[in-house]
Amino acid sequence: MTKPAGAQITDKPSTARVRHWRRGIAISATAILAPLLLLVLAEVILRVCGVGTSAAATRPCTDDGRPAYCDNQAFAAPFFPPGTYREPRPYVIPATKAPGTYRIFVMGESVAWGDPDPTYGFARYLEVMLRQRYPQTKFEVINTSITAINSHALLPMTKDLAQYQPDLFLIYTGSTEVVGPFGPGTVLTSWDLSLPAIRARIFFNSTRLGQLIAKLSSGSQKNQWRGMEMFLDRQVRADSPQLKPVYENFAANLRDIAAVAHRAGAQVLISTVATNLKDCAPFASLHREGIRQEELSTWDQFVQRGAVLESTGSYAEALKLYLAAAEIDPQYAELQFRIARCLWALGDFAGAKERFVRAQDFDTLRFRADSKMNEVIRNLAAADARVRLVDAAAVFADESPHGVPGSELFYEHVHMNPRGNYVLARALFQQIAGMLPAPLRDNAVGSDVLSEEDCERLLAFTPYDRARVAGLILSKLERPPFTNQLNHSDEVQRVKSDAEVSVDYGEMVAEYQWAISQNPQDRLLRLNYGFLLNRYDPAAAAQQFRAALPYDNAPVLCNWRKFN
Repeated sequence: MTKPAGAQITDKPSTARVRHWRRGIAISATAILAPLLLLVLAEVILRVCGVGTSAAATRPCTDDGRPAYCDNQAFAAPFFPPGTYREPRPYVIPATKAPGTYRIFVMGESVAWGDPDPTYGFARYLEVMLRQRYPQTKFEVINTSITAINSHALLPMTKDLAQYQPDLFLIYTGSTEVVGPFGPGTVLTSWDLSLPAIRARIFFNSTRLGQLIAKLSSGSQKNQWRGMEMFLDRQVRADSPQLKPVYENFAANLRDIAAVAHRAGAQVLISTVATNLKDCAPFASLHREGIRQEELSTWDQFVQRGAVLESTGSYAEALKLYLAAAEIDPQYAELQFRIARCLWALGDFAGAKERFVRAQDFDTLRFRADSKMNEVIRNLAAADARVRLVDAAAVFADESPHGVPGSELFYEHVHMNPRGNYVLARALFQQIAGMLPAPLRDNAVGSDVLSEEDCERLLAFTPYDRARVAGLILSKLERPPFTNQLNHSDEVQRVKSDAEVSVDYGEMVAEYQWAISQNPQDRLLRLNYGFLLNRYDPAAAAQQFRAALPYDNAPVLCNWRKFN
C-alpha cells in the first residue's frame, strides 16, 4: 500500500499516551492498594496491642507440661452478637500424635455438642464403644462442636483442625441452618443470600479490625444469650423463597468441608439429622399467604370444634373437621400435628407419619432439620464416594414404634435422651468399624456392639446424673418457645417423672469409683464425680476437679463448671 504524502503510520502508541496510561494505572493502583495497606497496618497494630482475639478454632497450650492445642473459647465470636457467643466444650489435641492413635473430630451444633450435658452425648457413647472393641488402639474422640453454630462456622473450623493429622471428621449438623448464623431466621447476624458475601463477612468479622468495629458499634449495649426464645419473632414459612439459598449454601459448605478433610488425608462420616416427630408439636404456625377473612373464620370454627371432639376421644369426628380445615389452609403446622394425632389414635400409622413430617416441615420456627435439609446430606454422600453416610433419621425410624420417632429417643425436639444417644452412637460405631485401617480392625476384641447398659456403666451415668440431666431439660421446657407447644403440659409431666428419683449416694460413689478404675485418664468422669462429691465432701471433690483439669492450670475449671 502506498503511503499518502506526509502521512505517518505507526503500530505503537505515542510516548505521551503511554505516559498517560501508566499514570492512570498508577493512580488506580494507589487508590486500591493504599486503603488495603492501611487496613493491613491497622490489623497489625491491633494484634500487637492485644486488641481482639484469634479467630482460629484452636490455640497453643500445654497439657501436663506437653505441647498441645486446645479449644479457642472465642472461636464463635464472629458469628454472634458481642457478648452472646457460645463456647465449645474444653478439649485438648496433643501436638505430637502418638503411634497407634486414631483421631476423630466430632463437629456440629448442640446435638453433637451433647446438650443438655456433653459428658453423656453420643460422642461419649461412641468413645467407650471404640475403646472396648479395639483396646490396643488409642482413640481420640475430640468433640469440637458448639451450640447454635452451623455449616458456615464448621467450614473454617475444619480448615483449622485439618492441620492436626485427623483420621476422621464425624459431622452431625443441619438443625440450625435457618436459625443459625447468616440464616433467614436468625437473630445472630445479618442475613445475606450470597455465599461469597457471607464468607467475606466471616473473614472480616474474624479480623481484629472487624472485632473492634463490632465492639464499638454495639456501644454500651449488653447482649445476653437467652436460648431459643431469642428467635420467637423470626418465623420462616416452608414456601419462603429465602429457604432455597439456605439449602444451596448448606450443600456448598458441606462439599467444601469434605474437600478440606480429603486434602488432609482424613475420611468423612456424615449423618442425617434425626428429629422428634411424634411428641414435638410445632413451635409456631402461620396461615398461608392470601387467606381471606371469611376463609379464616371458617377454618377457626372447624379447628375449634375438632379440638373439643379430640379432647373427648372422638378422633374420627375430629379428623373430619381437621381435614375440612386443611382444605382451606394446609400450611398451618399445628393443624397438621392435630391431624397426625387423630390418625395415630385411629391406627393409621403410615398416614400419621406423613402428617407428622408435614407438621415439622411447616413449623415456622425452624429449630429442626426439615426433610429437604436431610436430602442435601444424603445427596452429598451419593455424589462423593469418599463421604460415608449414617442415615440417623432412618435409623431412629427403625427404632421407633411404627417408624415415627418420639419421646422414646428424645428429650424434646432434637436433643436425644440416653437411649437416643446410644442408638446414634451404635450406628456411627458400626460404620466406623468398617472404615478403620485393616491393622486396627484385626485387633478387634469380640464382635458384639457394647450394650447400652455397659456403655452407661463405663460412663458412670448414674440415677443421680439421669435426674440431674432431666432437671436441665425441665428448666428449658419451662421457657418459650416450648411453652407455646400444643402438647407442652404433657411433655413437662413426662420429664418431671424422670427428674424425680431417689438417690443412694453410696451406690453412686461406688459406680464412679469403678468407672474411673476402668479408665483413670477420663477427665470427664472425674469432673462429674467431683460434682457428686461436692455435695458432702468438698475436699475430695477438689481433688477430683484438679484431676479433671483439661489443660494449663486451675482457671480453666470455671469453663467446665458451665456445663453442669
